[in-house]
This record gives sequence, structure tokens and C-alpha cells, in this order.
Amino acid sequence: MLGARRADKLRELVSRIEAAGGEATFHKMDVTKREDVAAFVDAACERFGRLDVFVNNAGVAPISPIDDLKVDDWEAMIDVNINGPLFGIAAALPVFRRQKSGHFVNLLSTAGLVIRPTMAVYAGSKQAMRAITEGLRQESGPDLRVTAISPGFVQTGLADSITNAAAKASTEKSMKEMAITPDVIAQAIAFAIEQPAGVDISEVVIRPTAQA
Repeated sequence: MLGARRADKLRELVSRIEAAGGEATFHKMDVTKREDVAAFVDAACERFGRLDVFVNNAGVAPISPIDDLKVDDWEAMIDVNINGPLFGIAAALPVFRRQKSGHFVNLLSTAGLVIRPTMAVYAGSKQAMRAITEGLRQESGPDLRVTAISPGFVQTGLADSITNAAAKASTEKSMKEMAITPDVIAQAIAFAIEQPAGVDISEVVIRPTAQA
């Protein structure tokens, strides 16, 4: 079950999965709306009868110097990068508790490990989710698993959300020069999921070898 705001992109992705011999469906949602995320989990449970894994993947990175005072961008990062995963946890955790099994995978960023200019708020959102993810892991008990995955530069549309021209140009340049493909991150998620019951891959950091 795939969820995102753009139904056209979801349909395209489902078609590609099915063409490759897989099975997928989608439910349109906005992660900044708690009711949307709850409805997504309900739809997944209705369609498949249970919920085994919940991946919090949505993120925006409208980075800029703090002096730019782009408060709207700061709010967007908090809403998507922190509140979005929290809404996912709130929706999926009761299901996992009832099943006595389940796996959260939270996508963070290497930006939360090394703080650089223009990235203070974005890095702060990722550091916040690292703390939340670790706290969730410690509270989950023996039946649930929790994994944090911190990618470096990946070929995504993340730079599209950047409103500062210099920061956007720098990010796009770095992505063009060294970004890894999204399937590498998918493989890491699959690796964590495929571990035997009782084995928790708590944190994975994946970056291009060229990334400092």
C-alpha cells in the first residue's frame, strides 16, 4: 500500500510495480493531516487484513540560512518531517500492539548527523526524529521492531522544495555529481525487514562513497 499526495504519481508507480510482476495499490494522503494518515492505515488493514510494516518516508528540505527568516519553510519541515512520522506512529502503533507484531522504518538523513550551514532547521527535524525513533524502539518491547535509515545524497526531487536559490543550486550540483539511486535505499529497507523475528536493525547510514 503506497500513500502520498499526488495520485497521478502513485498510479504511475503502481503500474511499474505491476509490470515488474509485483502487487501494489495506493491511497492518496497528506502526511501533515492526521486524519489522512489514519485513513491510510485503515485502508491498508482493510485491503490486506493486517499491517506488517509502516515506512515513514515523506520529507521536505527547503534549506536556507537562518538569516533568511523563511519561517513558512521552517514550519513546512516541522509539519512534514516531524509531525508526519508522528501521525504515522499514532495510526500504526495500536494496530501493531493488537497484532503483537509490526515494524516501523523511519527515513532520516545524514544531514542530522553532520550539521552544515543552511541546514540547521532541516537537520534539527531529522535529529528530532532520531530521538523519537530511538525512544520508540526502547518502548516497543520484544514484539515490535524499529529501524532508522539515514540516507545521504539520493536521486530524488527533494531539491524541488528549496526556495533559496544558492542552496538549491548547491544541492542540485551535489546530487548530479554523486547521488545514489533510490533502489539502494529500498534494498536497505528490505534488508531490515527481512531479518528473523527478534532481530532489530536499529540504524543504517547509507551515503555515496564520494560524500564527505
